[in-house]
Amino acid sequence: MKLWGGRFEKATDHLVDDFNSSIRFDQRMYRQDILGSIAHANMLGACGIIPKEDSEIIQKTLKEILADIEAGKIEFEIDAEDIHMNIEKILISRIGDIGKKLHTGRSRNDQVALDIRMYLKDEVIGLCDMLVSLEEVLLNLSEKHRDTILPGYTHLQKAQPITLSHHLMAYFQMFKRDIERLHDCYKRMNVMPLGSGALAGTTYPLDRNMVAAQLGFDEITQNSLDGVSDRDFAIELASCLSIIMMHLSRFCEELILWSTHEFSFVEMDDAYSTGSSIMPQKKNPDVAELIRGKSGRVYGGLMSLLTVMKSLPLAYNKDMQEDKEAIFDAVDTVKLCLPVFMKMIETMKPNKANMYKGAQGGFANATDVADYLVKKRLPFRQAHEVVGKMVLYCINTHKSLDELTMNEYKDCSPLFEEDVYKAISLEQCVEDRNLPGGPAKETVSHAIEIGKQFIAQAKYKLNTK
Repeated sequence: MKLWGGRFEKATDHLVDDFNSSIRFDQRMYRQDILGSIAHANMLGACGIIPKEDSEIIQKTLKEILADIEAGKIEFEIDAEDIHMNIEKILISRIGDIGKKLHTGRSRNDQVALDIRMYLKDEVIGLCDMLVSLEEVLLNLSEKHRDTILPGYTHLQKAQPITLSHHLMAYFQMFKRDIERLHDCYKRMNVMPLGSGALAGTTYPLDRNMVAAQLGFDEITQNSLDGVSDRDFAIELASCLSIIMMHLSRFCEELILWSTHEFSFVEMDDAYSTGSSIMPQKKNPDVAELIRGKSGRVYGGLMSLLTVMKSLPLAYNKDMQEDKEAIFDAVDTVKLCLPVFMKMIETMKPNKANMYKGAQGGFANATDVADYLVKKRLPFRQAHEVVGKMVLYCINTHKSLDELTMNEYKDCSPLFEEDVYKAISLEQCVEDRNLPGGPAKETVSHAIEIGKQFIAQAKYKLNTK
């Protein structure tokens, strides 16, 4: 008989048992469910709602059940529906009527709201830890490649020369924001809903703050209806995860392009590439492609959560059982992608010569020619027009800007002098862009130091959660 079956005269159909059950996916919250129940039982005893000795027996038995689960000694049952009922059923089977007192002043509605918050809090800490490790890899690579010049692009057209270090630090900034978003999401997740009951609280004198303190929550929810029906924290986390995957996907897209024969900017390590079943010459960036593809899977989790919640009246509805598979899969996918991505970029081999050669083509120093003229007091729009005509001349004569003779420069503008060749060298083009945030070696080095400070602070925050 179901623990809730008192008003029913007929058993649920076995198909309904299977359809209604969530134990297949919510069993991963067993630890959070038991820790929440231990805190609840402790509070019930401390507040005199149940005898203290009963509270102690319940807590002791719950700890034993936790140990047995982690030792693989317990098999959960589908007809017990979910992790909450499975744990309670096991508890009652071991200590009888005393175990039936655990659910005093509690509903599965606020119980599951507690469990999923606790579970996702732990996952957020783990995700932040992974992102911090990725940021360290990016910093290490950036330090090695402050002098590695490559072309920067807009519209996938060569634009201006930058360094690989500067390029990598752009992704450092993206993942930095991801860490900050997760920390911010954690704040709203770290609110304790237990005590909200089914929807309207309870008549028992529960000490909600005591439970919150035991479980490491900063505060308690302030409205019982919202306490059981809020899944904003899961949607917000899914959004954070989607943005992380978008950043990984953008990076992977560039690596896929860079590893083509046409670019040959990087070579992926053999351990993070695959071959073809028919073409023996192939070395495919399958890891990067698969990460790029998995971004859609995480986006799907976000859309699933938004769709489930979009028209639900207050308070709890069974639709909300669908929250777990979506957010669990999104978390699992990101946790799967981050370590392999980290190793992939750590082991890739940048081809410095090809990167430099790539920066030499496509008139990436054209803006610097215009800037040279502006520094000679020519208005920028006129300088822009002069250099535009020079580029057209170079295209027609199959030359680059640095291959033009001084006579050819003079034909375009009398302001040109011999020093133009140094001004438009790739090295000088990079070094002259030394404003904060620019690609010059000094400014990138400063950005790396700031990045190291951020990592130290992020690690501190992780260790204090």
